[in-house]
Order: sequence, then C-alpha cells, then structure tokens
Amino acid sequence: MTKILISIIWFLVFTKLLIFWVWLWQLKEYHARRFKAHLETQKIRKFLFSFSGIRFPKLTQKVTLILIIGIFIEFFFLLFIYNLTNYLFYIFLLASIILAPIAISILILLFQIPVNILIKRMLEKAKKKREQFKDLIVIGIAGSYGKTAVKEFLATILFEKYNLLKTERNINAEIGIAKTILNKLKKEHQVFIAEIGAYEIGKIKQVCGIIKPKIGILTGINEQHLSTFGSLENIKKAKNEILECSETKIDHNSLDLFATDIVVEKEFVSFKVDGKDFKVNLLGKHNINNILLAASCAKKLGMSLEEISKACLKIKPEQGGMKFLKKNGLTILDASYSANPNGVIADLDYLQNYSGYKVIIMPCLIELGKESKQIHKRIGVKIAEVCDLAIITTKDYFKKIKGDNENIFLIENPKDIIAKVREFSNQETVILLEGRVPHLIWD
Repeated sequence: MTKILISIIWFLVFTKLLIFWVWLWQLKEYHARRFKAHLETQKIRKFLFSFSGIRFPKLTQKVTLILIIGIFIEFFFLLFIYNLTNYLFYIFLLASIILAPIAISILILLFQIPVNILIKRMLEKAKKKREQFKDLIVIGIAGSYGKTAVKEFLATILFEKYNLLKTERNINAEIGIAKTILNKLKKEHQVFIAEIGAYEIGKIKQVCGIIKPKIGILTGINEQHLSTFGSLENIKKAKNEILECSETKIDHNSLDLFATDIVVEKEFVSFKVDGKDFKVNLLGKHNINNILLAASCAKKLGMSLEEISKACLKIKPEQGGMKFLKKNGLTILDASYSANPNGVIADLDYLQNYSGYKVIIMPCLIELGKESKQIHKRIGVKIAEVCDLAIITTKDYFKKIKGDNENIFLIENPKDIIAKVREFSNQETVILLEGRVPHLIWD
C-alpha cells in the first residue's frame, strides 16, 4: 500500500515538473539560448528546490502531444521499476525527480527534430505563395524594441488608403509570419506589414528571403536579448539585416521628418512636422520617434502629411504599449505587455507628468547578459528619482535596483503586493505596471 501511495505522489510531482518545463520551453519559443538565459535567473533556481506554484503552457497541438507522450513515459517508467526491490525502486524515483529537467528537455528537443522539418516545409510554402503576389508591398520591421508599436501605428495610418494585412500583435517569429501568409494573405491585399523578431544573426535575413520586403524599418537597438546574441555588435549586425534586405530603408538616422513644438500631456502628445499639427493619443514623449518612423514610411507610399495627421487621431494608447486605467480610485498605467531597458526609463519619464503618490511594480529584466547589473542599477537610480514606492517582483537583480533606497521592496506574492500598495497609497496614487507582473486584482 505504501508503495502504491508513493507511486501516485511521484506521478503527480513528475507531471507537475513536466508541465512546468514544457511551459518554460514554450515561453522561450523552444530557443536553447533563451532557455539557458532564463535558467540563470534566481527565480528558476528557486523553483528547482520548491514545488510551490505551477505554470500551464498554452495547449497547442505540439504541447498537447508532448504532454501526452511525457505522461505515457511516466506510466511505463513506473511499470518498469515497480517490481524492483524497495531500495532500488525508491532510488530510481528519487533520481528521476532530480534528473526530470534534463529528461523533459531531451524529450522536447527530440520532438523539435520532426517539428523543424515541418516548419521548413511551411516556410517554403509561404515563400512560394508570397512570390505569387507580384504587386504586394511588403514592409518588414525589426529592432530590439518599438517593433510592435511602429507596426500598429503604421497599420492604422496605411489603413486609410490601402487594403492591408499585418502580423498579429504578439507574432514576430518566422513560423508565425509564414502562417499569416498561408492563412490570411489574399489577392485584395495591397500591403503586408511584418514584425520580425530574432535571437541570432541570420534569422531576419532568412525571413526576408520569404517575405521579400520592399521597405525595411529599423526601430531602436539596445541590450535586449544580449545573452542570446553575445554582444551588442552582434545585435546591431542582426537587426541591420532588415535594411540590407530592403529596397527602401528607414531608421532613425535616415528620417526625413522631424518633430518640433512638442507638448506632452497626460493623455496625448502633440507636435508639428513640417509645420503640420499632429495630435496622437499616446502616453509619453518616446512614442513620437515611432510615429515618425511610421509617418516616414506612409509618406514614401504616397500619403500626404495631412492624411497621415488625420490617421494618427485614430491611434489608441494601447497600441503604444501602455494603457491608462482608472480602478477603485487608483490611476493605473499598464505597460505590462513587454519590458526593455529603454522602455522602462521612458515610462518612468512619462510618470513624472503625474502629481501624487507614484508607484512602480515590475520584475527584473532578463536576457541582458553581462550588462544586466549596470542596466538594473540605472533603472534603480531612475526609480529613486521618480517614484515614492517601488515593488520588484523577482529577485535576480533586486539589490542592484534597490541600492540604498528604503522605498524599494522585493515582493513576489500578488496579495502582498496589493497590501503594500494600500499601506502607502493615498487618493492620488498612480501605479506603473512594467513587464510581466503577477496578476493583480485591485479590489
């Protein structure tokens, strides 16, 4: 009876580990370098010695099949060792728990072999379909940050004149771009806007070989994903592939549009471009550069500044990566879609537009490689300058952020985070949410 009970407990524990490691691999898009960088965080190391909490992967066909195969392997492993002596039985169970991360990762990587073959075929099909659209204007957007914002701004502007297709908000890998072409590209589309992400040199060039961009837009470059690229020079080389593969090149160094008379209000920014008034419902001055990139592209496609200005009125705050919310008397600036060093600093700059008690809630940033300590130290200095309270939800570089600031706290539990905010907040509290923060309910 004891053996059966322990077997059941082992099965549940191993299944939980299976679910977690599949979630983590999926989160890192099955990219070995990104996975390795994530393993280096203290949060993951802590999990290796704790069974509290569980994360569920998105149940795609691939994930479902991996989980089913994994559970079958668990079952047959138990059957294989069950009749061994108690000593050997318990040794095998203990060893399997210790080696679970390695065993599960091997299973996932082996599963990637047929998956990669299928992906290669899909990319070839997408390339052939793209070649059938001779008059299609393809715009590729790459960079360390700002890609999604520029794509959303540009799509809103060009929609006034063109029938267009764009990749969805969270899609920028080659497989997602290929699926968009295969499943959504139609004869009536005049423009296709593709956001292109990359974690290694050559990836953007590979995608460009499929989509054949006429216009390439390079947004900002910083240390984001430095741990996967190895150096800032490699990041620059990889991101610049979008310009090398395009007929028309647009980046901050080649812009022919400039903003003057800039005014930043809480709920919008206004400025002039060649004497033409622009007003955009975006939160923060940093959005202007991305608007100029989008406007420059639209101008090259024949739109006038008058048309571009009118179209910009339809841009929504969330397209810039930040939403403005009022909840239970609190002002919440939700920038939790993603986080990068420049974005965090820019959002803190914007936070200064508010009076009252200022709070930031954020995790430490990941995949910044050897620059991590200096970047988090810089963020900490900015937090001390702007915020009355800061809550950091992961402890990887917490000490670098905190420095000597007594108003910066490490809190991982969502309920404890809410309690701390309530303890310090008042009627004019403004909360900035950065990165993937824990799910918070402001009751």
